[in-house]
Amino acid sequence: MSKLYGDPIEVWSRGGQPVQFVWRDRLYTIREVQDHWVVAREWWKTSDNDPGERRFWRVAAATGREVGTYELRFDTAGGVWLLLRAWD
Repeated sequence: MSKLYGDPIEVWSRGGQPVQFVWRDRLYTIREVQDHWVVAREWWKTSDNDPGERRFWRVAAATGREVGTYELRFDTAGGVWLLLRAWD
């Protein structure tokens, strides 16, 4: 079962892909990218300078030995990362 959050997170990436993130004062290391997709925003909701994509990752991440599944989103228009969902 998953829980929805929408919490802002700090993310470290390599080659445009997240490798670590901090959520609720805990550092998570991404062990596996399970899925990745991009959603283009509607043209009428974008600025002239940025087409505004939302990039999503479903990842297996760990704090120590505890591994969980998380869904992350990066909004290119605002440069903001969010943790959207976590699975038990």
